[in-house]
Amino acid sequence: MAKHSETSWKQDHPSTLLSNSVQKVNHAVKQAMSRPDEQVVEQAYNAISHAENALGNAEQYNEHMDIVQQNKEQLDLLKQQLSGVQDISEDLL
Repeated sequence: MAKHSETSWKQDHPSTLLSNSVQKVNHAVKQAMSRPDEQVVEQAYNAISHAENALGNAEQYNEHMDIVQQNKEQLDLLKQQLSGVQDISEDLL
């Protein structure tokens, strides 16, 4: 039996994994912006770490590089936003 028999091949494709990871980062950063406590910010950083790993994998495959580049730019923007949230949360402490 196949390892992922119930899932589409697209879900295992590196550029799709990257897109999904960046969406999770987007959600995590929005949560951190609305509730800037330490645990929520840490979860967002963990999501970013996972997305950066997915980015590295996607770049290795050299496929759909336009999508990979868009996701990389969005990830960079989200990291900047999270950095601002962390600055705010540190000021509150």
